[in-house]
Amino acid sequence: MATDIPISTDPDTEVVSKRSKPTSRAMLIWRRLRSTPRFWVGGILLVFFVLFALFGNTINIYSPTDQDVFALNEGPSAQHWFGTNTIGQDIYAQTVVGLQKSLLIGIIAGPCASILAAIIGSTAGYFGGRVETIIVWFINLLLVLPSFFILVLMAPLLRQLSWTAIVVFLVLFGWMIMAQVVRNQTKAIKDRDFVRAARYMGVSTPKILSRHIIPNVASILIVDATLGVVSAILAETSLSYFNLGIQKPDVSIGTLLAEGSGAAATRPWLFVFPAGVLVLMLFAISLMADALRDAIDPTSGVNRD
Repeated sequence: MATDIPISTDPDTEVVSKRSKPTSRAMLIWRRLRSTPRFWVGGILLVFFVLFALFGNTINIYSPTDQDVFALNEGPSAQHWFGTNTIGQDIYAQTVVGLQKSLLIGIIAGPCASILAAIIGSTAGYFGGRVETIIVWFINLLLVLPSFFILVLMAPLLRQLSWTAIVVFLVLFGWMIMAQVVRNQTKAIKDRDFVRAARYMGVSTPKILSRHIIPNVASILIVDATLGVVSAILAETSLSYFNLGIQKPDVSIGTLLAEGSGAAATRPWLFVFPAGVLVLMLFAISLMADALRDAIDPTSGVNRD
């Protein structure tokens, strides 16, 4: 005799078998990032400095070019928060404007160098043969060229141009190492089934590179672009420090450090405040890049924290 088995229709007790939705790579990376304290510390600091660069001088009554003849070489005060220089210019206002220029150069030059590395490196790795040989020869040539001395020779020309010339220079000499990495990664990917299938279906080479090759090396490119911002800011600061970068009347963190380094012992506010802003900002970006690298590559120690 068959026994009827009651089936519960209570939604609290009903069990429904469903196939779990697969987690995308982006969501997986985000889960790792949000569990990493370095990401939040670096992100909060970076947002602060971006807002400081954009809106920091709106609460200040002085512009970078204003001169207070009654406060020459004055230390930090209620009127001049970071003090003044020898001609009475407000160091706080100049630091804000200098941070704007340094951030702008870094944000443009770093990612642009990574994009250039992706294009050239993937092209060399995908085609191979003579194309790869020529590109590798060109990369090695740029790596051995003394970029600093080339810049010294180009300094008279750069002084006549705007800060965009500095960006172009940093991009042209900042992509070679990552291009070598992308080339090696591309050589390992180009013979996989999905790339072969796209090739047999008649997909054009530019589309294969942009849709199949570069997205598979995007993780290292993202980290490289983030670290490239740090490198570009440091490079611009060094060039401006040696009077080879930003030229007056423009202001950058490098020009402020160059002007304040000679008086760091007697009038430390001229050097300490711009240097402190630079160090903390680079520290924030480095924390972000470190957390991003660990989130993309779990073997690098994502659970260290």
